[in-house]
Amino acid sequence: MFGIPYVYTQSRILRARLDYLRDQYRIRENDFLTFDALRHASQCVGRVLRGKTDYGIMIFADKRYSRADKKNKIPKWIQEHLGDGVLSLAVDEAVQLSKMFLRKMAQPFPQDAQIGLSMLTHEQVSKMEESHSNNMDTDQVSE
Repeated sequence: MFGIPYVYTQSRILRARLDYLRDQYRIRENDFLTFDALRHASQCVGRVLRGKTDYGIMIFADKRYSRADKKNKIPKWIQEHLGDGVLSLAVDEAVQLSKMFLRKMAQPFPQDAQIGLSMLTHEQVSKMEESHSNNMDTDQVSE
């Protein structure tokens, strides 16, 4: 993401919306415009990941994303990966980190390694089946 996608502020529709937000909710123009721009940026970079097995690289190529007032408006799941070690990198550093990440992600990944993390263990499935069958038995007795 290059820059922060602020909207054109001279639009009459946007001006009316900003006036309404200011008058009704005391939301400052700058706060709304920043929130809206960062919502657009988050939606844009979020398109990199569509499913649990997807991976990709999101690059916020603007110093302003590291400022607290901007960073706090980005979703938490993205903020978790914006540590000091990956902010304000030179291009060659970003390329190096990207290469390392892509090499790591390109390695074969056994499905069993995810059991207990993003999927249920066999024990958890057995307990759920047992609980479900007990509930079914109780429902049949009460009828």
